Amino acid sequence: MTSVGAPPKIEPSQQDGLLLQRSHSVLPLIQELCSILEYEDIAYCHWKSNNVIDRSASGENDLDLLISRADESRFTEIIYRLGFKQAIAPEIKQMPGVVDYFGYVPEVDRFVHVHAHYQLVLGDDMTKNFRLPVERPYLESAVQGELFKVPEIEFEYIVFIIRMMLKHSTWDAILSRQGSLNSKERQELAFLQSKIVQNRTNEILNHHLPSISNELFANCIKSFEKSSSLWMRIKTAHRLQNQIKASARRPLLDDVFIKFWRRVVLFYRRRILKSPLKYKFASGGAMIALIGGDGAGKTTAVNALHDWLSKDFDTTQAHIGKPKRSWTTIAVRGVLKIGNLLGLYPQDSSFQKTIIQQSLVSPGYPWLLREVCRARDRYRTFVKAQHYSANGDLVILDRYPHPLINIMDGPQTRRFLNEIMDSPLAKKSTTPRINNPIARFLVNIEESYYDKIVPPEIFIVLLLDPEIAVQRKTDEDPNSVRERSTEIWELDWKQSDAHIIDAGKSRSEVLAANKNIIWSNL
Repeated sequence: MTSVGAPPKIEPSQQDGLLLQRSHSVLPLIQELCSILEYEDIAYCHWKSNNVIDRSASGENDLDLLISRADESRFTEIIYRLGFKQAIAPEIKQMPGVVDYFGYVPEVDRFVHVHAHYQLVLGDDMTKNFRLPVERPYLESAVQGELFKVPEIEFEYIVFIIRMMLKHSTWDAILSRQGSLNSKERQELAFLQSKIVQNRTNEILNHHLPSISNELFANCIKSFEKSSSLWMRIKTAHRLQNQIKASARRPLLDDVFIKFWRRVVLFYRRRILKSPLKYKFASGGAMIALIGGDGAGKTTAVNALHDWLSKDFDTTQAHIGKPKRSWTTIAVRGVLKIGNLLGLYPQDSSFQKTIIQQSLVSPGYPWLLREVCRARDRYRTFVKAQHYSANGDLVILDRYPHPLINIMDGPQTRRFLNEIMDSPLAKKSTTPRINNPIARFLVNIEESYYDKIVPPEIFIVLLLDPEIAVQRKTDEDPNSVRERSTEIWELDWKQSDAHIIDAGKSRSEVLAANKNIIWSNL
C-alpha cells in the first residue's frame, strides 16, 4: 500500500488533465516565475482551479499559489526581482496569510495577479471564515506539472468539496441566493471526479482531516447532486461547519452577520455609488503628471492610462490646466464677459498680444483677478489630487504646472504687467502697474498658489516638434500652437526629474512608453 504521507510521484505526461492547452500561450513573466521557483526549490503549488491551469498560465486567471512559510522571504525576493508590485485588497476581501502581487507584461499589455497564500483560507467570498490547517501535507503532495507545481488530485478534490460546501450549501448562503455552483465550478467538480481514486481520497481524509468522516464527506458530495434535497444540503453543511469550527476565524453567527452586512455594503457601492472595490499599492498612492505642448497627445494619454490602471486599482484623473471653476472664478469671469459683450476687450486673454493691440480700455484688475482665481482653482485641484494620493489612489494629471513653464500653465500676472508697461495701454490711467500695491499683492497671491504645487511622484514630458504640433492642431491658431509647443520643446528637461517621451512616435508607441515608465516607478 502506498504511504499516505508520500504519494507516488506522477510524471507530467501522466497528468493529462493538467497539461497546458496550446490554445493559450504562456506569458513570458509567468514562465520565468515558474522556472525560478523550480530552480530555487521553492515549496509551492498552484492550489486550485487546475482544470483550467492553461488560463492561469496565459494570465487570463489569477495565479493562486500556496507557498510554504519557510520559503516566504525567498519567494518575496523572487517576486520583487521580477518586477511585481505588492497590492492591498479592499478591506472586505482581505484574508490572513494572503498577499497580493501584480506584475505587468508589456508584450501583451496585461497584468498578472498573484494571490500568494501562506494559509488555506476558505469559505464564503465575503468572509473566508475557515482556515484548513493542512498546508504542509498539501504542499508535500505537490508534483511538478508542465509549468506549475500542482497538488495531488485527491487532495485538491477534498479541499474543493469543502470550499464549495462552505460557499454554497450553508443556510445563509441559500438565503442570500448563493446556493448553487456556477457553471465553472461544476466543470471543475466534474474534472476532479473524473481523475480521483476514491481509496486515496479516504486515506487523505483519515490521515489529515480526521474530524471529517468518510460518511460526512460522501454526504457533502451527494449534496451537489440534483436529486439532493435542500434540507439535506443545509444539514450536511451545518455538520461540516461544526466539525471544523475549531479552525474558524470568528463565531459562526458573527460570521453570518458580517456576510450579510458586507453584501449590503458591496451592493451600495457597486449599484448606487458606481464605485467597485479595487486594489491599492502597498507602497502608497502616487500622482502621475503629464505635460507637453499642443498636439503632443496629453489628454489622449491621460484617458488611456486611466482606463489601463482603473480596471484593477483605485485611480482617478484630473485636468489641472482646466480645473473646475469656483463661484469666485465664475463671478470674475462674468465681469470680463460683460466687458467682452460691450466690445471693450477680448474675454480670453492669457497674455495674448491681441489684448494690447485691440483693447479700447485696459482689462485691468478684473483680468488680474481672473488669473489669481485660475491659480487658486488649479491649487484646489492639486490639493484634491493630493488627498486621493495620500489615501493610496493613483492620480493621473493633465497639464501639471511646472516652474520651467511660463506660457501655458504657469503664473501670468507678472509677465502681463511687465510687458504691458511697454505697450500703449501703459498710458491709460486704468492700467495696473507692477509697482502698484494692489497689483503687486495680486501677483504675489497668484505666485503663492503655484509655489504650493509640489512636484508629482511621476512626471512625464511628451516632447513634440512644434511644426508637427502645428500640423496636428489644425483647429487652433498656428502661431499660438507653435509658441506653446516651442517652449516645451526648447526647455532643458534633463535638469529636472522628468521622464522624456518622443511624442512624435505613433500613439501606441507613446502609450506603451508611458505605461513602462509608470509601472517601473510605482
